[in-house]
Amino acid sequence: MNFLAHLHIASATNTSFTGNFLGDFVKGNPEGQFNADIVRGIRLHRFVDSYTDHHPITKSLKLLFPPSLRRYAPIALDMFWDHCLALHWHHFDSSSLSDFCCRAELQIADECRLEVNPLPPRFEHVSQLVFKNRWFEHYAQLENTIIGLEKMATRSARLAPLAMTGEVLKQHYDELLAQFFVLYPDVLQKTREQTVFFEIKKETK
Repeated sequence: MNFLAHLHIASATNTSFTGNFLGDFVKGNPEGQFNADIVRGIRLHRFVDSYTDHHPITKSLKLLFPPSLRRYAPIALDMFWDHCLALHWHHFDSSSLSDFCCRAELQIADECRLEVNPLPPRFEHVSQLVFKNRWFEHYAQLENTIIGLEKMATRSARLAPLAMTGEVLKQHYDELLAQFFVLYPDVLQKTREQTVFFEIKKETK
């Protein structure tokens, strides 16, 4: 799952928007780096990534990519899932996507003001771009998702093959979309269960 899904999961589980967004920008043990709510959000983000990457659906869909692109399939699929969520947002949330984005931006700003520890500069830069340029709303168009993959491919020679994954997404679009409607509800259910586990651990400390 990518940024939009992680923020939607934060809303669905009533956990930190900032922590769930921060997961891609923080390495190692987050304990002591940020307040407890943000740390739980980071841990939930990591749980979602691990659960999704090891899910049988993800493993089967990776086989749709040619062998030379399979190592990049998880990145492409994560971006594609955000496209599916943006396009079919009304199936998963009662508010409009635009209203949700406004709420998420305000929530993150409030949480960041309360956090006394410094946040990663790259997180601050990316989060500003996400909301200023309305990335999530643009994700509803597949071509914008593919453009995002192509931009990622320019960051380094190692990521260059990502530019070719968009063709796979277009070729297998219907199958991928159908699998999203199986995968994402399962991810939501498992993250809700994991959130309860986090709360039990907190109470027993």
